[in-house]
Amino acid sequence: MANISASEVTRLQKTLRRLLGSPNLTVNPPPRPGLSVELAVNDEVIGTVHRDEDEGEVSYAINIIVLEEDLPAA
Repeated sequence: MANISASEVTRLQKTLRRLLGSPNLTVNPPPRPGLSVELAVNDEVIGTVHRDEDEGEVSYAINIIVLEEDLPAA
């Protein structure tokens, strides 16, 4: 996994806020090298962001976690 630069974090956050319609979404760089970049809404972490570079092409994969206990009752 490649590291995500501060510039990429800012650009990715701006793009995700626009695409997902959520101004409260943040992309948080890891506090220490080797940890995951976190995706949060209203300071609640909802997933991770991973950067992939293959043959000069860069892409970002987002893994969003939703716990069953956070779902509304059936």
